[in-house]
Amino acid sequence: MPIELLAAAPADATTIAALRIRVAERLTERYGAGHWSNAGTIASVNHALRHGGLFVARRQAQVIATLILTSRKPWAIDPQYFTPTRRVLYLTSMAVEPALQGKGIGRACLAAALEIARARGAEFIRLDAYDAAAGAGGFYAECGYREVRRVTYRKTPLIYYERAVPVP
Repeated sequence: MPIELLAAAPADATTIAALRIRVAERLTERYGAGHWSNAGTIASVNHALRHGGLFVARRQAQVIATLILTSRKPWAIDPQYFTPTRRVLYLTSMAVEPALQGKGIGRACLAAALEIARARGAEFIRLDAYDAAAGAGGFYAECGYREVRRVTYRKTPLIYYERAVPVP
């Protein structure tokens, strides 16, 4: 199922924050409390909007998924462990509507993110996932991302992943 990722608009902030909350609540119900329980706020969504790279996927008018794809390095990623490049995008804050998880939407969002990265001239997409049962590391590996390192950042176990952006 192809998904189109569109730049989020300020009018989407409340909807994105609510989606992130639903995802965090589902992860907490399933795996217990952890870093994944912190869903963020409308203020954090507005911050992402100001800095660019916040995308949404819609089914009709409803936001069904969101992610950030940006050249700004996230605080928890240490570039020394990745393939050296200057042309990289970082994928963060991916969330898929809980009722729609497991239906290919996340995979389609990653495929769309690769297309965006290609259009922007990126050579790699980098990300991190929680190194815990609630983490999505297995999902990223199934989608072609390569594990590059396991680290603990500020007492949080993480797995770093990267994926080369295919050239046309």
